[in-house]
Amino acid sequence: MKQPLGVILAGGLATRMGGGDKGALPLGSATLLDHVMARLSPQVAGLALNANGDADRFARYGLPVIADSIDGFAGPLAGVLAGLDWAAELGADTIVTAAADTPFFPDDLVSVLQAGATGMTHPLALAATPHPDRNKVRHPTFGLWPVALRDDLRAALTGGVRKVVQWSDQHQGRLAMFPDEAAFFNVNTPEDLAKAETML
Repeated sequence: MKQPLGVILAGGLATRMGGGDKGALPLGSATLLDHVMARLSPQVAGLALNANGDADRFARYGLPVIADSIDGFAGPLAGVLAGLDWAAELGADTIVTAAADTPFFPDDLVSVLQAGATGMTHPLALAATPHPDRNKVRHPTFGLWPVALRDDLRAALTGGVRKVVQWSDQHQGRLAMFPDEAAFFNVNTPEDLAKAETML
């Protein structure tokens, strides 16, 4: 399987952090987005940032900034679609997405997702981790997505689909299991940011 393009999903509203760009929050001597870029860049053939509004605020990161094409806040699937459209222009077959507020995700994210989708005509896999109470936990902002299904996703979003799992299940999306749930720890609140500092 060819190396995919990477898309960092930074289009969230960050309501629990008081709004603004969570990726710009400081963590150690860098920002959340710096940490995410450093983890994803070596795993992909190229990298873009999905964010809405004025793209110039991300200029220091040196990434292409791609906005949602679906009006209104349509959630992570709209960011996935933006990434698939960008990848189609570059002739890529797949993208891997990562959330801008999750700085410790696995260094083997892409290879494990690709292995999970082995043999699929349209490789589609979401990250998941074991959970003692719920068997497993899905992490739907971390996934491998096929460019070939972008028009299907566009139609689904236009029709009102918002849940990642609802759409991925329709296409027999698989789960790629990772051993450590802590790797997908994401920063939603100021308390989470303090915890991330100790984890760093």
